Parts: sequence; structure tokens; C-alpha cells
Amino acid sequence: MVGRRNQKQVLISNADSIKKSNELSTSKLNQGLTLNQMQLLSYAIYSTQKDGSTTFIKSDFEKKFGLEKYQTKQAKVDAQRILSIQAGLEDLENDSFEYWNVFRKMKYNNGTFTFLWDPEITPHILDLKDKYVLTDLTITAHFNSGFSWTLYDYLRGSYGCWYKSLTKDAVMKMFGVEKTKSYLENTGLLKNRVLDVAIAEINEFTELEVSYEEIKKGRSIIGFKLIWSAGKGISKASKKQVDTLQTLINIVVDDLLIYAEINDKTNRERALKIIRDFQSIQYRFLDQEVGLTSSHCNNLIKKSTSDLEALNSLLELEGKEPIDTRVPMFNWLEN
Repeated sequence: MVGRRNQKQVLISNADSIKKSNELSTSKLNQGLTLNQMQLLSYAIYSTQKDGSTTFIKSDFEKKFGLEKYQTKQAKVDAQRILSIQAGLEDLENDSFEYWNVFRKMKYNNGTFTFLWDPEITPHILDLKDKYVLTDLTITAHFNSGFSWTLYDYLRGSYGCWYKSLTKDAVMKMFGVEKTKSYLENTGLLKNRVLDVAIAEINEFTELEVSYEEIKKGRSIIGFKLIWSAGKGISKASKKQVDTLQTLINIVVDDLLIYAEINDKTNRERALKIIRDFQSIQYRFLDQEVGLTSSHCNNLIKKSTSDLEALNSLLELEGKEPIDTRVPMFNWLEN
């Protein structure tokens, strides 16, 4: 079944993303975790996938999710909870399940987290070459509710689908609120405080558009039909790309006067026009926080490289020494 598409476009930062198997994304991994604990778990995955590390510094974790101050006493509570979690592959409608431990060890000492994965979990986060869910942590960092993260993971792990009908019990199990008495007795509260909250944040911050229909038996709500469509994820420019573009601009800006001294009027005006293009790129894309896409940054780098060569040609016509155009090596295919 082919999933539905919508017109939304969202910048995706590959450098800030984590991979999880479809099975792990639709599992009960996040059940019962607070938002901070979900972030802690995801950052552990991020650290390991980035460079194989099983340690990370608290300040880096805070920066990634925009946390003002992550207290040591809170870190202790969260680390204990994270250590106890199990991944569960469970059929929400039928009587089948499978569980395994996620961590064997979780340690915190003077601002540094150290952890040890259980071997059963590593195939679901490492060496993923076929089907997997890519989650950009800069997107999920906008979530204020752990329910949003749970539903987002679940829907994106349901690859190829565009709707799912679940009983009320199955929905409560997915969100880990099956023991909450008020939700058991009042479906309206479950909708308002859990489902609606998660859907609102997903619709606001992600590439998905989600809605639901109530499934009724008589006047009673017995389930929900979740309906969603996916927009287009566009790769965000990497730090290496942005640094390369900035270096090219710096080369030109640092030698502005040499172009103003070109004697030939036509060549001087051409050089100054090229310089204005460099200044425009600097102002529009680098002097402020702009969502520069990877493909557009590539185009700007190619244009800037070509313009820099043109400036050097103009200098050579004047009998002047060309400027040093060396920039960091850039792999066009890889980036």
C-alpha cells in the first residue's frame, strides 16, 4: 500500500538524525517515559550512530534539545528509568508480544553519561541498510509532549500505510496510559489530553498531517481510525557545506580593495558586480539563521567557486597576482 502525500516541505538535518528499525519505532519503547527520558534515550542512539560512542556530555544533550538546565537529581531519576526500559514488539490487536532489554548499564558521573547497550537492541539501531525510520532530533526537539513523540514514531514506523484502525484499548496501550482511570472512564479526556495534543504538535512541526475518525458502537466510542499523509523531507545544508561557502566569501571580502584598483572600467565594474553577489549571499544566507537546503547550498558553492575564478581572471588581465583560492576539500557526491 502506498502512503498518501501532502504538500508540506520540512528541512531534514541528516547530521542531527537517528535511525531506528521499523519494528523498534512501532514498539512500546517509549511507553511510560517522560519527554526528557525519551530525549535521553534518543540522544544515546544519536551518540552511538554518530561515532560509535557510548558516552556523551550533559551540556551537549542540553544544547541539542534546548534544555536550560538539566539537574543532576533529574538525571539520576531519568537514568534509572532508562536503564529499566524494555523494547516490546507487540501486536496491539492480537495476543502476541516479544520483549528485550535496551541497556545493560547506565552511569552518570560529573556531567558525563556512560551506557552499555544490550546486544539484542544493536541490530535495530546499527548497520541499518534496508527499511528504517529516520528521525531528525531538531524536529522532535519542538515537542512539548511525550505523546507527540510516541505517535510520530509509531506512524512513521508504519511504512507504506496511510490509515490504521485501533481500538480504544490499543490506543491507550500505545500511549502507555492504559491504567489511567480517568481515560478509561472518559474517552473525551483521552482525546483532549492525549490524542489531540499529539496530533496538534505533529501537524505543526513535522512533515506529517494527521487526523482521526471515531469508531463508534451505538453512541459509545470504541476506537479510532488514524489517518495521515507525509510531506517531503528536504535535506538541510550540512555544517561542512556552510563552512565551505563561508570560506569562499571570506576569500573575496578580505581582498575587496584589490578589485577596486582594477584600471579597466569594464573589468572593474564586472568585478564589483561579482563582489555584490558574494555580499548578497553573505547577507541572505549566512548572516542570519536561514534554513538553507543542501542542494541550494551546493549551487551557491558552485556559483561562488566559478565567480572566484572569474575574479582571478580579471586580476591576471591587470597583471596582478591572483588570490589564493584554496578551500577545504569538498566531496560533491557525498554531500
